[in-house]
Amino acid sequence: MKKDIAITVDNLHISYRGLKKFSIKRSLFKGKKSSVEVFEAVKGISFTIEKGKILGFIGKNGSGKSTTLRALAGIFSPDEGRIDLHGNSVSLLSIGVGFQPKLTGQENIYLAGMLLGFSEKQIREKEKEIIAFADIGDFIYKPVKTYSSGMYSKLAFAITAILETDIMLIDEVLSVGDAAFKEKSYNKMRELISDANRTVVIVSHSLSTIKELCDEVLWLHEGNIKKIGKPEEVIEEYEEYMAAKKG
Repeated sequence: MKKDIAITVDNLHISYRGLKKFSIKRSLFKGKKSSVEVFEAVKGISFTIEKGKILGFIGKNGSGKSTTLRALAGIFSPDEGRIDLHGNSVSLLSIGVGFQPKLTGQENIYLAGMLLGFSEKQIREKEKEIIAFADIGDFIYKPVKTYSSGMYSKLAFAITAILETDIMLIDEVLSVGDAAFKEKSYNKMRELISDANRTVVIVSHSLSTIKELCDEVLWLHEGNIKKIGKPEEVIEEYEEYMAAKKG
């Protein structure tokens, strides 16, 4: 029986370009051009994810996990290689991504929904449910720039959780807000990822969460895939590696 593939990543390369430290005064008066520093965050990785599977990304900070996730979401374009989502809709749940600070929470619901590919009618049908789940009171009608980080997180989670897509990308935000909302959001996430037709990619430093939720784990190290396989095996090897590095 042929397996349905939800995500194909082939030879993915992504680099960041930034200016090296330099003296503005020296640059202006001596006519020196500032040099550009290139950092290759993802170095030619390839993998596939079957439809309905849950893949966890692990690795130390700076290993390319969030960069890869944002590339899957269409935020970053590959410098080389390709990403094929096979026609699936995709959403990224990551705090700090996607809101316009000057717009109200309600307006941002529509903006975020349309960016996810939903029609105004589809968003309107889910609007009350999103507002109720976010539970931020009248702040929903105030500019997002006035929100606390907790309120911002609640609204971001509510939009992604209620406007369900075929592929869900989750970056370190499985539990957000106060204690009551953490429990509600975790239960909602468990409900969403239990759908056999939904494909999920999770980036987290919580190895217990990855082990509990994921079918497979991909270990990224300095932009390369070090290992991919069953959660228990990959996590055990990762923990041994990190312990040895500390020793």
